[in-house]
Amino acid sequence: MAQQLETAKQSRAATIDGGERMRDRPVFVPLTDIYETKDAIIVLAEMPGVAPDGIDITLERQVLTIRGRGGEQERAGYRQVYAEYSDGDYERSFTLSAAIDRDRIEASQKAGVLRLTLPKAEAAKPRKITLKTV
Repeated sequence: MAQQLETAKQSRAATIDGGERMRDRPVFVPLTDIYETKDAIIVLAEMPGVAPDGIDITLERQVLTIRGRGGEQERAGYRQVYAEYSDGDYERSFTLSAAIDRDRIEASQKAGVLRLTLPKAEAAKPRKITLKTV
């Protein structure tokens, strides 16, 4: 099942929300863990610095896309001389299989981690078949 959830090829996004990018910022591919349970696929994506109102999740055809607009850090009162962390936006897409119930997908965010719960469709869940003797 987890193999059916494929990561789409990512490159630096030229657009966000179908329009031209208004901010000259890097676009990162968020680090993501994917887990499978009996009833669902769980996707955890790290997007530090992204507020809940900065997250956009879309499902078009079979492609689930997550976007996050990171906030810009205020740097008043000092001059930065070295940086290893960069402000930026996040974007990642996944191709969903028919085994996912698209109408019941849920999303939540806590401590900079986006959690998507992708319930399995009833037809995709394993079931026991009873043997009848004749």
